[in-house]
Amino acid sequence: MSAQDTRPLRIVVADDQASVREGLVLMLDLLPDIDVVGSAANGQQALDQVAEHHPDAILLDLHMPVLDGTEATRRLTAEHPEVAVVVLTTYADDTSVLETLRAGARAYLTKDADRLHIARTLHSAVAGLSVLDPRVQATLLAAASAATTPPPEPDTAGRPLPDGLTRREAEILTLMARGMTNAEIAATLFLSGNTVKTHINRVFTKTGSRDRVAAIRYARGHGLD
Repeated sequence: MSAQDTRPLRIVVADDQASVREGLVLMLDLLPDIDVVGSAANGQQALDQVAEHHPDAILLDLHMPVLDGTEATRRLTAEHPEVAVVVLTTYADDTSVLETLRAGARAYLTKDADRLHIARTLHSAVAGLSVLDPRVQATLLAAASAATTPPPEPDTAGRPLPDGLTRREAEILTLMARGMTNAEIAATLFLSGNTVKTHINRVFTKTGSRDRVAAIRYARGHGLD
């Protein structure tokens, strides 16, 4: 067994909530096989801490100021591919999970995980394994199931769309009219949650809709449902 195998795992903890961050640092530092070498309150600080300390892994919250966890993951994967990114967050919706895994995270846990589970996951991620919380696995399975039976595209071929709507905006409006949530639309069209929200805001503006109900009424009135 090499010294690499026996020395404590060196990690950075990143979470914008001070009480959570400090609690994680104290909790994990008590474990004999974990050495917390740095902590960060936002995504940019996380990048800086990794560049300074060169840890084995980073335990990363998803929704943080300055630079969110998904973008921080993308940059960490590009700039420090040897560092395992383990997401620890309260969010287990399909859009958050898919975006972060695509960005390069090796593991995704929710904050109800205990310290031993977190420690095992960190070690597994450093060893190159992927670890997903059971809730996250269920979310991904549901998203994959929905994506295998995509709804038919709106019948707009051969005619202009009303009020300057683009084909993508019309498609999203149709899925809204069929009762899909933003997360379901994102999973179906393989878009990020923020992209879907941007398209929906543009739909509201172009159709003069004050809210989702008005937009759905507009879709049905214009044959986009």
